[in-house]
Amino acid sequence: MIVRISDDSLALACGADAVAQAFVQKGCEVERVSSWGMHWLEPLVEIDGVGWGPVTPDRVAEIVDGGADDLRIGTVADHPFIASQQRLTFARAGRTRPTSIDDYEATGGWEGWKRARGMAPLDVIAEVTESGLRGRGGAGFPAGIKWRTVAEAQAPRKYVVCNADEGDSGTFADRMLMEGDPFQLIEGVAIAAYAVGAQTAYIYTRSEYPHAIAKLEEAIRRAAPIIAPLHMEVRMGAGAYVCGEETSLLNSLEGRRGEVRAKPPLPALQGFMGYPTVVNNVLTLAAIPHIMAAGGAEEYARLGVDRSKGTMPIQIAGNVKQGGLYEVAFGITLRELVYDVGGGTQSGRPVKAVQVGGPLGAYIHPDQFDIPFDYEAYAAADALIGHAGITVFDDTADMGAMARFAMEFCAAESCGKCTPCRIGAVRGAEIIDRIRHGGRKRDTIELSPVMHNAPKDAGRLPEQEIGLLTDLCETMKFGSLCALGGFTPYPVMSALRNWPEDFIRDAKAARDESVA
Repeated sequence: MIVRISDDSLALACGADAVAQAFVQKGCEVERVSSWGMHWLEPLVEIDGVGWGPVTPDRVAEIVDGGADDLRIGTVADHPFIASQQRLTFARAGRTRPTSIDDYEATGGWEGWKRARGMAPLDVIAEVTESGLRGRGGAGFPAGIKWRTVAEAQAPRKYVVCNADEGDSGTFADRMLMEGDPFQLIEGVAIAAYAVGAQTAYIYTRSEYPHAIAKLEEAIRRAAPIIAPLHMEVRMGAGAYVCGEETSLLNSLEGRRGEVRAKPPLPALQGFMGYPTVVNNVLTLAAIPHIMAAGGAEEYARLGVDRSKGTMPIQIAGNVKQGGLYEVAFGITLRELVYDVGGGTQSGRPVKAVQVGGPLGAYIHPDQFDIPFDYEAYAAADALIGHAGITVFDDTADMGAMARFAMEFCAAESCGKCTPCRIGAVRGAEIIDRIRHGGRKRDTIELSPVMHNAPKDAGRLPEQEIGLLTDLCETMKFGSLCALGGFTPYPVMSALRNWPEDFIRDAKAARDESVA
């Protein structure tokens, strides 16, 4: 009996190793594979295509004997969570051994690479452009245009850098791809390097991803003869959120402080060590092999809506029954994702909000759940898709506290390069505190005679503080050098706009108590 169990980090955290050992002790052959992405079922066990989950070691004997019906989910590939997806980037998830080059080749691996190598580099770029692929890291910039800029730049050296510094809370698609299908990322990076004329490629990730790093390094070693003469390395950062921004990443990769660079010049013209550099996210590069396989670009462009082409691996997390990785074409609604796919909240309480796009994404109110999931629709709603992580909150969430957390997060993670981000985030947290505590009181400094321009008669009411917070958010949004400071206003203002009562609740309660 061959038992397939994932060795993905999440499965390991849920006890997959102990379950695997229990099957070995029962005389079974255990095969470690990638994760299907149904995280609420991990550790998920698969025997002859049939799954059981979540499995604990004490249930192994029952499964071997054909029992444990309460854990049986039927044929894994036919489970509604899997069958309803349009998996391209994660087509091998759950089906292959991550570092088996035989498994990769047997499932269509290297077909895109072989076809690309038979084409002129500019034709490869034209095909990527035709597919409509946009950067999946958050900015959504067309990949083909970035590649063409690097390809046409005149320089003695060029580089490809894969941004694998996945730092958004509630996101895990990059990690899953690197741990579960590392050859696909390597193939995408190799195609990009061939197209732009790069001789060296780096995959920059964070030290908190040891399993992904180990698998990538093993896969690169095995793939080296196939992608030669391209030289590829994995480089580790310490895990600063701002190093997910491409210029901070490049500074860190060069051994310097992870600080944002002012643009221009663009990294496509002066990137790593001052040479033209393609910087793309993991999911962007991992989509390339499929696009470059025969007919892939046309098929990819047919999926999605308007300018948001292809599929997006959406990460469902937070207070939700069925969290996991769900890849689907652009255009699905949040209502479908939260209720049909995610099954509603784990607590069973009503959904109050969903944050889309990581810690700097807007909080979406249930009244907006029918907005199609695409770049332009979310921008029109003053929101963003980001890295497509969605975090669900039930009606017990305090949105005033969540808005404060956004400012606190920005203050902690700011590189300090620009004033709106470095100072604005600290002041933002202070203003939210004052709003929640009834406004601003006069302080000793203001009452000093030398502070002749300071108001002496009163402080500021909560309503006046809200106006100040709004002005501050405008300054951060349009004055910050990068997305860290520029996007922090999204969660703050969306929380304030949709749940103003959560900002003044404490102050109102204090006033009511005082009156009583």
